Amino acid sequence: MFRKALLTLTLTFSVPAQAQDIRFVTLDWAPYVYGKDGQIIGPGRELIEAACDSAELECTFDIFPWRRAQEMMREGLADGMMVIGRNAERETWLDYSVPIIRTEYGFFVHAQDPLILEGMHSIQGKRVGVFAPSNTAVNLEEIRANMETTGLEPIMIDQRPDDASGFRKLAAKRLDAVYSNRDRGHRVLEANELTSDVRYAGMDRPILYYAAIRKTFADPEISERFFASLSGSFTDGSAAAIIENYGLEPAPQ
Repeated sequence: MFRKALLTLTLTFSVPAQAQDIRFVTLDWAPYVYGKDGQIIGPGRELIEAACDSAELECTFDIFPWRRAQEMMREGLADGMMVIGRNAERETWLDYSVPIIRTEYGFFVHAQDPLILEGMHSIQGKRVGVFAPSNTAVNLEEIRANMETTGLEPIMIDQRPDDASGFRKLAAKRLDAVYSNRDRGHRVLEANELTSDVRYAGMDRPILYYAAIRKTFADPEISERFFASLSGSFTDGSAAAIIENYGLEPAPQ
């Protein structure tokens, strides 16, 4: 009987523990993460997957409309988000990684518009499109509020349910400008054959992107392993290699 109990105990501890999943959700958001031929690809996917592999975690990736992806996070149906900007509201329910990608927010105008962005006075009174809900929309609302505070004629904001519709309206001269992530804006223009109709007028502010896991995630040890692994990939240079392979800029550490 003693030998049988000992054998049972030995077998119990010899079974390897199953890696716990982190389910990442995002929107189709080229050039950072996007669907192609039934696969989710891009530097965001490669970077996060490499960190999961290094931490011996099983991670899954899904693309949803942005509003639905955020709802799934809040409802506990998903655990993490890829290539996401920070703002005060998000910091109440998300834990962030080290910064992973650096880019900028700025204004696009019609190709025939001679505007050169030299400050917020350059865009006062203009009709500006922006994808919403998004961090860009939050920043644009702040710009409008600052214009009102400083006595400039405030912009009129046209919130769009997707990136492309705002750029199409701009190309048709139904908007004066679009406020967007620079890299994302250029990709949308290419995909919609609008590069000859719309141009980038200049930067508003630099922006950093992160990976994030919801604060209500059930196993903090798992999230800590993931964050440590992702941070380590910047230390050893592997993260920068992935990001630069896509022609993008790694975030300074």
